[in-house]
Amino acid sequence: MASTADSQPRPGKPFAKPSALPTPAERDALGWLHTARFLTTAAQLVHLPELDVPEIAFVGRSNAGKSTAINTLTQQNQLAYASKKPGRTQHINLFSVGRQGTQDAVLADLPGYGYAAVPLADKQRWQRVMANYLVSRRNLAAVVMLCDPRHGLKELDEALLEVIRPRVEDGLQFRILLTKADKLTRSEQAKALQIARLQAGGGSVQMFSALKRQGVGEAALWLRQQVEATQQDMADDGGTADDGDNHPADDGAEDLPGED
Repeated sequence: MASTADSQPRPGKPFAKPSALPTPAERDALGWLHTARFLTTAAQLVHLPELDVPEIAFVGRSNAGKSTAINTLTQQNQLAYASKKPGRTQHINLFSVGRQGTQDAVLADLPGYGYAAVPLADKQRWQRVMANYLVSRRNLAAVVMLCDPRHGLKELDEALLEVIRPRVEDGLQFRILLTKADKLTRSEQAKALQIARLQAGGGSVQMFSALKRQGVGEAALWLRQQVEATQQDMADDGGTADDGDNHPADDGAEDLPGED
């Protein structure tokens, strides 16, 4: 049997506190997310279907672990495509969520930004598409930003938060998932949380590790709560979302800046 000393984390080594067992509400939310299935993919906004269910967008730099987080939350290994070459995905991918053939909500996996070795014109086009989506998508209920806490929020992350700021002021919810938490010590996690909360500008922040399943239940419950709250708001408004234009021209909204 290993000694007590051997079972303790070594000083300076990455440490992730084992996640507590999920609560009943978290288990229910995870079971709900497990119903996710591919809906459609689109390279331009005009190709996205108009939907009357809440939509939650996942955004982040190309190496932040976005696809891994989606696959972990839905407990499906290959739902979101995780390329070996980050930043190669150029489409918005939609996944429908709901039990027994129903559609309660949609998860939107937006192209990663800031990494891919592709022409600058292509990067700028993706950024315009994302900015337009975030500004104008009529049924957008919440945004989840994935960020590697070892590097913190970069210029493009902060620019994206500025793009959605008007909608956040109107009630759009967003959360920052600090991914790859298992690569940080406990003190490093606490510091990363403190810094990210100062940068979040009204959003909530949590640690997340797909490897250690840290924060998975918490994130799943937050997603479910946003959908339920939006469904209630839509019911109170007569079953419709806001009156924004769902498909603007691709050069009409605020752009994210060029590469940093």
